[in-house]
This record gives sequence, structure tokens and C-alpha cells, in this order.
Amino acid sequence: MAGFRLRNYTPRGLYARLAALVAVPVLAIFAITTTYYYQEHIKDVNAKLSQSIAREVGLIIDTCEHPEHSFSDEAEIETQLGLLLDCAYPGGGEWPSGAKTSFAYAPILRTQLESFVSKPVRVATVEQGSVLDFRSEIETGTVRVLIDRKRALAANTHFTIVWVLLGTVFMLALAFGFLRNQVRSILRLTDAAKAFGRGRDLPGFRPSGATEIRDAARAVMDMRARLTAFADQRTTMLAGVSHDLRTPLTRLKLQLAMMEPSDEIAGARADLDDMASMLDEYLAFASGEEGEKPERVRLDHSVRTVAERIESAFVIEAPEITVMARPMALSRTLSNLISNAVGYGDRCEIRLTKGPKMAEILIDDNGPGIPESEREDAFRPFHRLEEARTQNVPGSGLGLTLARDFARAHGGDIRLEDSEMGGLRVRLRLPY
Repeated sequence: MAGFRLRNYTPRGLYARLAALVAVPVLAIFAITTTYYYQEHIKDVNAKLSQSIAREVGLIIDTCEHPEHSFSDEAEIETQLGLLLDCAYPGGGEWPSGAKTSFAYAPILRTQLESFVSKPVRVATVEQGSVLDFRSEIETGTVRVLIDRKRALAANTHFTIVWVLLGTVFMLALAFGFLRNQVRSILRLTDAAKAFGRGRDLPGFRPSGATEIRDAARAVMDMRARLTAFADQRTTMLAGVSHDLRTPLTRLKLQLAMMEPSDEIAGARADLDDMASMLDEYLAFASGEEGEKPERVRLDHSVRTVAERIESAFVIEAPEITVMARPMALSRTLSNLISNAVGYGDRCEIRLTKGPKMAEILIDDNGPGIPESEREDAFRPFHRLEEARTQNVPGSGLGLTLARDFARAHGGDIRLEDSEMGGLRVRLRLPY
């Protein structure tokens, strides 16, 4: 059984985590404070208020029961205590329309009445809940006492909580807005780094956000500038070497063309063609197709076009998919992969599938395949396997290297797997 991991129950995104880090403690403190405020403080306050009212009601009932009490006594009590009193209320049996016997903190009030009043007392709210109506039966009739509800119960305390809640929400909104701006700077930096890694520029990108984020953005831009300068120097050097080698190759081809045809001459011409092809691959590896701009390309059309030029290559499935890619680099990559499959086997089947976010090109052959332990080595530049798959097969050892560079520069990847045909399966993934 897997152990408990907090990360399995927390948000994945940075903004969500920062928002949770701010919101959870604030809301927890608000909940704890509110609970304590209602269950402890307000409960005690209402108990004290209800106790005072219960004592007054008990005193009034005792006064009304006294045989010598008079209307002047009732008036004096009303004046002194600020309430309405009727010691001989005629309608004691029924509550008026709109009265409610169930209201907030009613149990606390009834408990205090039972403790401090010797006779049973009924209580309800009248006049839309703003007045408490107390009634008790005595020998001479019904005693009715009307008291302002605010004197007996702190019933409007929820407004305090509402204002505190509104303040909490306002502060959280400010915090979330600040966090969003900081995370937006990080996301912009991420997009810029991805674009730079794919050989593209992100229009309008400039360092923004906190000081640390700005420093990271400048570091990424400096790194890109250094890598671009290094790549340009490498491309310039290899282009010069390629140009210098092409001149003697061209002279050799011209000299061979002027000689009498023979098997030796044909072999020499083939060797020179291989050398010219290898120079092209070296230059392509060095330049990485930097000069070509990405554009929208129908991937299914490109797969079919390349496959039609190569004998023994068959497209089994190719739904309509559009990707952003460098067209010439895409054609070169597909041509290398399909040519390799046909060269190592006598049949190649190609399938194009559409996943949730990635398009996959599956290239299967029935050749000898590559052992799993050597598949990563197959992507190394100029590396040629010594097993049966590379025997008597020409090449510079750059085909898979260029294919991986192309895939990763476009946000995808390439993998080697076992094929259902018995050979090797190349799985090229590109985002669409």
C-alpha cells in the first residue's frame, strides 16, 4: 500500500498552490474565529441578557399577582424598565398573527425563564420579530409583557461576521490578483524558453515580474544568445568545409565523366555520390534547418508524398492532421526514417494516428530490429551499430539524430520500439 503523500492531494499548478497557501490559512482562521464567536462569546452574552430579562419578567409577574397592586404601579414599572405591561391581558390564549415561537437563541431565553420565574412563561416574537411577547397565567388572568428583542438577545451579530467575511474576500481577491501577475510572468518565461528551445522567437517578450523572475528571464535570453552564436559559428565552419570539399568532388566527378565507362568508374562515381550525400547530412546536422520558418503543414499529405517516392513503403492509415512545422525539415525527417525502414527490411508500413494532443507517425519494418539496450545509442551522432541491422547499409549515422533533433525542436519526441512485423517500430510524435 502506497504511503501518504501530501502532493497527491494538493494542486499541481504553481498558481493553484500559491492560492491555496494564501486562502486555506485565512479561511481556516475565519472559520475558527466565527465558530468561537458564536458558540462561546455570543452564547455567553445572550445568556446574561436573557438572565436579566428573566429576572425582570419574574418581578413583574410577582407584582401583578400582589392583591394590592394598581395601575399606577404598572405605569411606573413600564417607565422604569422601558417596556409594555398588561397584568390582565384578555387574549392570553392565542398568539397574534405573524408571531413565532421558534427563533434564534430561544432555548437560552427559555432556560433562564425557567430558572428565575416561578410560573410557566410562554414567549414568542411579534411585530416582524422585533419584539418579544412574554405571557404567563396568574389567578386574576394573563400577564403580558412586551420587550424590545435587542434587550434580550444579541440577534444581529451576524452582520459583524458578514462584514468580516466581506473584508476577507476583498483581501483574498487582492492576494489572488497579485499572485496571478507573478505567475503570469513565470508562464511568459516558460513560453519564451520553449520557443527559444525550438528555434523561434516569442514576439514582445521582455523580463517582467519579481526581481528573481526578471533575473531568470535575462539568464535565459543570454543563454539563447550564446547558443545561437555557437550554432552560427559551427554552421559557418561546416559550411566552409563542405564548400571546400565539394570543389574537389566536383572535379573528380567531371574527370570520371570524361573517362571510358567501366565497372571501376561506376564504383568510383557511387563512392563520390555517397560522399556528397554525407556532406549534405553533416551540413544539415550542423545547421539544424535554422533558416526555415515553421508554417502550417498537412501532416497526412507529407507522409503520403514521401512514402510514394520510396518503393516498398505503404501508408496504411493517415487521417487529416495539421501541424506547425518546417516543411523541408519534416520531409527530410520522414524520408530518412522511411528509407531506413525500407533499407533494413523489404517492407515498410506507415500509420498516422491522432491522440489527444499529439499526432503519432508509426513506421514499422520487418528487418532485424535493434536490441532494446542499444536503442538509445542509435540516436548518438555518427554512431553506427555493429549488428546485422547496419551491415552493408550505407549512411553517416546521422539519420536518427537529425530525426530526434527535428521532433524535439517542434515540441515532440521519437522512440524506438518492437514492431508487430518483427522488426523495428519508429514512433514519431508531434504536437498539433
